[in-house]
Amino acid sequence: MALDPAFLDELRARLPIASVIGRRTKLIRSGRNWKACCPFHGEKTPSFHVYDDHFHCFGCGAHGDVISFVMQSEGRSFPEAVEQLAGEAGLEVPRQTPREREVARESRTLGEVLALVQASWSRRLRAPEGRSGLDYLYRRGLTDETIEAFGIGWSGDGRGALTDELRGHGITSEQMSQAGVMRADEQGRPKGELFFGRVTFPIHDRRGRLVSFGGRILGDGQPKYLNGPETALFSKRRTLFGLDRALTAIKAARPREARAPDLMVVEGYMDVIALHQAGFPGAVAPLGTALTEEQMEALWRVAPDPVLCFDGDAAGGRAAAKAATVGLPMLSPDRTLRFCVLPPGEDPDSLVRLRGADAMRDVLASARPINDALFDLLRAGLPAD
Repeated sequence: MALDPAFLDELRARLPIASVIGRRTKLIRSGRNWKACCPFHGEKTPSFHVYDDHFHCFGCGAHGDVISFVMQSEGRSFPEAVEQLAGEAGLEVPRQTPREREVARESRTLGEVLALVQASWSRRLRAPEGRSGLDYLYRRGLTDETIEAFGIGWSGDGRGALTDELRGHGITSEQMSQAGVMRADEQGRPKGELFFGRVTFPIHDRRGRLVSFGGRILGDGQPKYLNGPETALFSKRRTLFGLDRALTAIKAARPREARAPDLMVVEGYMDVIALHQAGFPGAVAPLGTALTEEQMEALWRVAPDPVLCFDGDAAGGRAAAKAATVGLPMLSPDRTLRFCVLPPGEDPDSLVRLRGADAMRDVLASARPINDALFDLLRAGLPAD
């Protein structure tokens, strides 16, 4: 049973795992999480822990998400568990048509195209043609380890070298266009490489799958930052840069009962990358737009109280007001928002580069609940744009 990952994500979001397990097993609050005597083996001392998006038993090793809990606890198959949970969530399980199966196959092909593009651009960054891009990254304080970890590259001059290289792998211009690395005319026909003269940043979905690229031009060209277009793999309003890495870091802390890193939203790629390098692996960013409802939902699937970090100027205040306006109707007892404001004239990248990680920790420590932040914004007369 092949199902659209977006449907399964929505199903998990509609049914918080603690509420599903809590209807079948008595849960006890344990800090930000829950615990219980394991329903899968006999015990008197609780070793079964429920986190935001999964459960884990330290006694018998049972582990999984809300779907696998129903499968294991009720002996259901994957399709049966999905059908049952969809009914509880008021969702209809989509049936995959032949065309949808074809789209799924195309998505795999597009992923292969993007992987070849990233490999090419990573090589170009280290070649003589990419020296200006590499020097830019060094000036911004990035280490070789960070550059490699994030797969940062150099797009070249856009005069057909990438097209020629991919043609040698059997990739057509049409496939490059479908993958979002080639411009298309109004009829959808390829008309030249999209990225040229840019430092490139691979964009991954929350599962870590490469779905698109962003690029930062060097010099005075416009736009300064460019994201790939909407494709079968990539939706800008649903994607947060760095969320896959943040999710991995937060999940890694849970089984050890260690303090999970703060999930924080900042403005752009370089802010996220600089913060990860400085020891803040929970940093993520929208892709050049204000936070959307879909991105808010994605944040809450990872942590119940993400921190939204804004510049300390009027534009930052307006952005904070807009985020509060979007998020306020979506709050619940299990999910909220915190807000923090950067010192005037600073962004997260410059703050950690010039003042160090402790300065960013101080900013995070000053994060305030949404109700306090909203009161201050209203008092300052800063409506959302």
